[in-house]
Amino acid sequence: MYDVIIIGGGPAGLTAGLYTSRARLKSLLIEKGFTGGQVMTTEWVENYPGFEEGVSGAELSQKMEKHATKFGLEIMQGSVVDVSLSGAIKKITLEDAGTLETKAIILATGSNPRLLKIEGEDTFRGRGVSYCATCDGAFFKDEKLVVIGGGDSAVEEGIFLTKFAETVYIVHRRDQLRAAKVVQERAIENPKIKLVWDSVPVAIKGDDSGVNSVQVKNVKTGEESSLDVGGIFIYIGYNPNIEFLKGLVNLDENNYIITDETMASSAPGIFVAGDVRAKPLKQIATAVGEGATAAVSAEKYIEENFK
Repeated sequence: MYDVIIIGGGPAGLTAGLYTSRARLKSLLIEKGFTGGQVMTTEWVENYPGFEEGVSGAELSQKMEKHATKFGLEIMQGSVVDVSLSGAIKKITLEDAGTLETKAIILATGSNPRLLKIEGEDTFRGRGVSYCATCDGAFFKDEKLVVIGGGDSAVEEGIFLTKFAETVYIVHRRDQLRAAKVVQERAIENPKIKLVWDSVPVAIKGDDSGVNSVQVKNVKTGEESSLDVGGIFIYIGYNPNIEFLKGLVNLDENNYIITDETMASSAPGIFVAGDVRAKPLKQIATAVGEGATAAVSAEKYIEENFK
């Protein structure tokens, strides 16, 4: 029996574990991969407070884990397949490790960017292939870049990248953008942005130094061409990791978990933090704040319901 089980070991989950452990709650964190989450795949982090020279994603993840376990947080590698809320005690079933019981749950399972699944995407991930302009844009000063997508995120991040880049190509499979009109207008008026219509990427090319070109195909003519660029930013959506929840909590139209300001979900005793939560900004800094809030809310819930 645990007081709190945290599902997900990114910055939100590790921060939640730090706070619950310091509150002397018996806490377990379950992570199906490596602790750190998407941060582990980020080569360099420059926008997290306290590291004025920046820090590698791997180092930041290791420091967070070490800090949390210092106060007694247990970490287990495993994959959650089911959560049961039939009574006050919640039950969590793991793929290969049976069932665990807990008084409260903090969901910090994050979300994963949808992949293009084309040649070169995996090879150059973190070396020119990015899914976060806010995180990585400053590394591409005076470069030519490609943004894939036509929605609000793609176009807004394309505009953001013009702060650093010489040219930003926005490649979209249709002949008009899906972004809000005001955002489209800003992009069209920006002299650094070049729109590539009716096209999709088919391959990412590069060498030991990283990406140097993206091959694109016109979906109407079938003609292929090459864009000489130093990086590619992919915005074709995200998939929140909620497979095992089976309707236990309320979701928004994009399948992110809805919470109140205390990080409480619609299910009593289940709190949420990080990128699996419906929110406007997905950053390490916001995940950490939500993890702390979820932990304090879980502590209060246990005090009120398990006297």
